Amino acid sequence: MQDRFPVQLNICMIMLVLMPIHHAHRLKAYHPRPANRDLMFEKLPTVPTSQELLDKAFRRASRAEDNESMIQNAGNILSDNLSNMIRKFPSFERLPPFYREMANVMVGEDRLRISLSRLGWAAKQTRLITREFTAKIKRSRGQDSTPARKSAFGRFSSVMRSIEKDLLFLNEARNLLRHIPMVDATLPTILIAGYPNVGKSSFIVLVTGARPEIASYPFTTRGIFVGHFSRGEQKYQVVDTPGLLDRPMQDRNEIERQTVAALSHLQGVVLYIVDPSEHCGYPLASQLSLATDLKEWIKLPMLVVANKADIADVETGASSGEDFHWKMSTETGEGVDAVQEELISLLQAAAKEALTAQEQSLGHSQEQSQSSEDRAVQS
Repeated sequence: MQDRFPVQLNICMIMLVLMPIHHAHRLKAYHPRPANRDLMFEKLPTVPTSQELLDKAFRRASRAEDNESMIQNAGNILSDNLSNMIRKFPSFERLPPFYREMANVMVGEDRLRISLSRLGWAAKQTRLITREFTAKIKRSRGQDSTPARKSAFGRFSSVMRSIEKDLLFLNEARNLLRHIPMVDATLPTILIAGYPNVGKSSFIVLVTGARPEIASYPFTTRGIFVGHFSRGEQKYQVVDTPGLLDRPMQDRNEIERQTVAALSHLQGVVLYIVDPSEHCGYPLASQLSLATDLKEWIKLPMLVVANKADIADVETGASSGEDFHWKMSTETGEGVDAVQEELISLLQAAAKEALTAQEQSLGHSQEQSQSSEDRAVQS
């Protein structure tokens, strides 16, 4: 969990975040395209079944004029299609940490590797079968080659059917991975966290206009969801994460582990939403315990906000004895703008701190370079 998605902010981008903007500029939703349209694995192709691959190969082969060409064509189509599928799946080693962990949570890195290696084996087998039977036909010196062609096609079919489960799994994995949204590491980012059904998705709807599924039952948000809004010329990114429970990592489900991946590897500020009314179905003590735990390991600025301020107990803190400085209601919109303003202030402060650190690092490097040059001159 300690590794983080690297902050790719250059000085120009940081200055944009810090640029003063008059209060007359109203925060507004950013709508260049539907939310979550940009997906990391969007271009992954559909993985056909073994029968679909065989039908394609044999159909093309039937256009050939002789049995040797039929075997060559069928073998090439099968091996080429399998090899192309392998190439189009991402290499886990080259994925940024956030996407690698998300892919591992959703489909299993080891299982994906095994299935892709099985496709590699099948591609190699089809090439070997092709060479074996085309050579056999050439040696037959004019004898009937139909039995050899039928035998080759039978071997092709046997190999392809042996990887049917792998093809089905890879297509399922493709369908799941395509839902992982693109998160832009260069944008100032607000990460929304909290227990299920506390109002996280309602917040992103209010500030970005994005439309994740919302309902009154736990774990409605089943994946990471990304929306955007702009203030002046600056674009901001809001990442809605699934509900997280206060329990050991080994007890967390696949949905919760996606939230852990986002909080572990993405940079920005965290909006932690609590529901003091406990209408979410979880005790406030558990919600606050999770907030304390998150502060210890994510090392990001965090704003704890009590939602459902339209309920009297939240305003007074009477239900729990807690007095929350930041309150809002995603039902009525009360306090949402103030929370959004504070989150932007936290992002600006973080950007300023990063800029200062960059300048200090640059100054230190220049001092070392100058010292080296001075020593060289003296010697």
